[in-house]
Amino acid sequence: MSLPQNLNQFATLVDIIAKLRAPDGCPWDRQQTHASLRENLLEESYEVLEALDSGDPIRLCDELGDLLLQVVLHAQIATETGEFKLEDVVSTINAKLIHRHPHVFGSLKVKDAEEVVLNWEVLKQGERPHDTSILASVPKHMPALSYSQEIQRRVARVGFDWEDINGVIDKLVEEVREFKEADTQQQREHEFGDLLFTLVNIARRLGIDLEVALRQANQRFYRRFSCLEEACRQRRVSLNEISFDEKNALWEEAKNKEEG
Repeated sequence: MSLPQNLNQFATLVDIIAKLRAPDGCPWDRQQTHASLRENLLEESYEVLEALDSGDPIRLCDELGDLLLQVVLHAQIATETGEFKLEDVVSTINAKLIHRHPHVFGSLKVKDAEEVVLNWEVLKQGERPHDTSILASVPKHMPALSYSQEIQRRVARVGFDWEDINGVIDKLVEEVREFKEADTQQQREHEFGDLLFTLVNIARRLGIDLEVALRQANQRFYRRFSCLEEACRQRRVSLNEISFDEKNALWEEAKNKEEG
């Protein structure tokens, strides 16, 4: 069999995936379904986010290719089952982009990006049945922090928001007090959820992507703890045998080493 040519063309990718799904193609690819590929799609999406965080354009290029593979593979499966074709996917997103950018493809005038976002929400609302919540289209399987940030962003676009961040800070103080006063596990869980929700609101007001901020904090912790472990190995001591003060001293040493 001859190898595919023109590797820089999108049509070549479509042909390769169709070949992999053919009767004489790859056994693994042939047995995949929309459902079986769910975790793959999620994993590839997270790997794109990790590549974005790394700032490495070569890695980002590679991971975007893996994500594109998932899109085309789902479209190929849908084509085989008569659900829709790749052309329908492209046509739908093209039509949606044109409809939601009347300031580019129409006569509407906007003064800035903020007005674009407001107009975007008005257009999306017009696409929904009149009795549908503006929150209904937010994917419920999103990570909880991202979901929280998105639903708060949606309601803020229609004016359901604090006048300034001071009100949110006061709310945070109130939620901390209520969490401290909770005396059952159920109450603590409830109040902790409210506390997190308020922190999400503060992040949104300050333009902080909560998932990115938390991923970066996780990465810092990983690097510092790994450095702490290495310090223990070099000193021939066991981490679980040294005192808390000794652990804390090594932690500060690792932190200063990273920041220095």
